[in-house]
Amino acid sequence: MSEEQSLFDAPPMGEQERMVEAILFASAEPVTVAELEARMPHGADPAEALVHLRRRYEGRGVNLVKVGDAWAFRTAPDLGFLMRRETVETRKLSRAAIETLAIVAYHQPVTRAEIEEIRGVAVSRGTIDQLIELEWIRFGRRRMTPGRPVTFVVTEAFLDHFGLESARDLPGLKELRAAGLLDSRPLPGQAAAPDDEDGPVVGQSELFED
Repeated sequence: MSEEQSLFDAPPMGEQERMVEAILFASAEPVTVAELEARMPHGADPAEALVHLRRRYEGRGVNLVKVGDAWAFRTAPDLGFLMRRETVETRKLSRAAIETLAIVAYHQPVTRAEIEEIRGVAVSRGTIDQLIELEWIRFGRRRMTPGRPVTFVVTEAFLDHFGLESARDLPGLKELRAAGLLDSRPLPGQAAAPDDEDGPVVGQSELFED
C-alpha cells in the first residue's frame, strides 16, 4: 500500500474509540454522531466506535449514555450521591411549572390550549417562559389547524438533566415523587384555583400512571 493511499485509510477502531472519547470528555454538551463524523478523519465510523466505547465503560464510575440523538459521559447512577455536595439548586419550580413540564413531557407535542385543558386552569406566560429559560422545553412545529398554534416539546437538556435517553423513558408517579419532582400531597379532585404553587393538579394522576 502506498503512502498516498494510507493517508485516506480510516484509523484503527481502537484509535477511533480514543478520538470519540476525547471529543466527548472535552464537550460540555452531548455530541451527535454527525458532529463526531465531521470532526474525525475521513472514513471513520464513530457510530461503531460508540458501541465499543459504551461497552468498555459499563460498570465504571462514568458511563457513556445516549441523550436523545446525542451521546455524553455521565456519572454512574449508583454513584450520584457522591456529587450531591457539588450540586447547587438555584431555583425551585412552582407547582404550576412542574405540572406544565410534566404535561409537555408526557403529551408532546402539545399546545398551550391543550396544556390548559389538561390542567383545568390557565397557564401563565411566566410559567412557559421559565421552562423555556431553563431550556427544558422549546417550541415545536405549529399545528396545521385554525390559527396554527405553536406546540411545545421537551429538550435534550431536559432529558440529560434527568438521565433519560428519550421521552419514552419517563418515570411513573412513584419515581417522580421519590426524586422530589412531585410532593406527596393527595391529588385534588377539583379545579378552582389560579395558576400558582397551590393550583390544582387536574389530570395529574393520569399523566403519571405507572
